[in-house]
Amino acid sequence: MSKVATGWAEEAEQRVLDGAVSVAPQSGWRGAYVRAAREAGMSVAEAELLMPGGARDLAALLSRRHDQTALETLAKTNPSPLKIRDRIRAAVLARLDAAKADQEAVRPWAGFLAFPTNLPLALRLVWESSDHLWRWAGDTSTDENHYSKRAILSGILISTLAIDLGQGRDAALTHLNARIDNVMSFEKWKAGFKPSDLAKDVAAALARIRYG
Repeated sequence: MSKVATGWAEEAEQRVLDGAVSVAPQSGWRGAYVRAAREAGMSVAEAELLMPGGARDLAALLSRRHDQTALETLAKTNPSPLKIRDRIRAAVLARLDAAKADQEAVRPWAGFLAFPTNLPLALRLVWESSDHLWRWAGDTSTDENHYSKRAILSGILISTLAIDLGQGRDAALTHLNARIDNVMSFEKWKAGFKPSDLAKDVAAALARIRYG
């Protein structure tokens, strides 16, 4: 695809996403995709060409927009002098702030991702977010610790987001500070970890976000 075509696609995706964020609280996430594409002047064929996965592609775009916003915020901070727990705390807070700006759209977004057929996408997106945050924090591990750290942070991130949106920042901070202890002792945590644990945590958190 040419640079011009790629630029058009990216610009069009962001226009549809902007529209979807605006109407999702009333239309639901799937309905927001259809409505936003139509209001952006796209035919069904054009919308399918732009986003073959439909509302799933749009859900991924919102998560990645929030990742980018968080990284832009974190770029203002040098993580090197910070202790690892402070790096993780700063990273999670930046990601929470990014999502909070779109909180009314995040609720139907979460409801959409909570469907069992969409849970693999939800897991992939929260893993991507965790990977971005760990890389900002300076993690360069390539062994099994790479995966363990991201699994831990994925659970922390999604559960803290659910509390932040449902109970407020003070409750979220209390939860976050307690859960960061897992990051500091992840070898012990890893010994009892099962892959299904993360899937359950993500599904439960998405439901809490959706229903408050």
